[in-house]
Amino acid sequence: MTLRVGVVGVGNIGSIHAGVYKDHAKTELVAVCDIVKEKADAAAHKYGCRAFYSVREMLESGIQLGACSVATKGEENGGEHYEPTMELLAAGIPVLGEKPISNRIDEGERMVALAKEKHMPYGVNLNHRFTPAAKRAKDWIESGRLGKLHMINMKMWINNPVETSPWFHLRALHPHSFDVIRYFCGDVKRVGAFMMKGEGRTIWSNTQIILEFANGAIGNLVGSYDAGASYGLERCEVAGANGRFVLEDACEELTFYPRWSIETESYSYLGGMRHFNETFKSRISHWIEQLDAGTAYNQINGSGEDALKAQYLIEAAIRSFETSTIVEL
Repeated sequence: MTLRVGVVGVGNIGSIHAGVYKDHAKTELVAVCDIVKEKADAAAHKYGCRAFYSVREMLESGIQLGACSVATKGEENGGEHYEPTMELLAAGIPVLGEKPISNRIDEGERMVALAKEKHMPYGVNLNHRFTPAAKRAKDWIESGRLGKLHMINMKMWINNPVETSPWFHLRALHPHSFDVIRYFCGDVKRVGAFMMKGEGRTIWSNTQIILEFANGAIGNLVGSYDAGASYGLERCEVAGANGRFVLEDACEELTFYPRWSIETESYSYLGGMRHFNETFKSRISHWIEQLDAGTAYNQINGSGEDALKAQYLIEAAIRSFETSTIVEL
């Protein structure tokens, strides 16, 4: 059965969601919604579907929806996710939200709680984990190829000149970083953070965060909004008792380094994925496939709960920096 879907918020990222739904064999894009009428109308014309200007209007129209993406933005890129997500979940519609889940922990907690109460699938676009290379690396960990995990070194940085809240860099970028960290190494036990402002910046645009995991592993995150295009997007290194892997730029290069041998194993563009931009299609398609398969609400990959846990880590890092203490989770 074809899944009838809508997209709420049709800016740049919402248009990517709409395009994936439009082209996917198992979905029919039937609605777009934006509080800016011109955006909604333009998207409806482009994708051949109905335009709405509020979630309430869309729900009251009687249109049948099997799922919706919420790609709104707002303060710190997460300030406008809460209301449309709550309206859709309350109406019994599965939601794929954009990151961060919210720039406010209390809102994120209420969204996750409502999805659980309603038994509604609720995912977040934590797309960095949805690459063939990340899946291969995860398989290596789960099969024991690395042995007992020792450490993770994660780096994610871009050039973003936007100056809003002091914590814009942390709350808008690093839901991705912390999700990748948790995806590979599990829950974090303790957090310590250091930050600085780049030249001419008013926000904390650079950070180094140290981590201790529940399983005993240790690690760190390097993050910046002052990085050049030549720096690359991200680099993740995970080391264990028997070997380590290095994953470059989310999907482009993956190498395994055995501890007891000099023979390495390398892959370029696993699964034919060549660029980070392709991860949106990969993640949204995975969401579609899980809904099509009837996956239980509490088995969604890249769930709202995963996104909330990443946000807890961000707030712990902020608290650590503000108080010059190690924060326990």
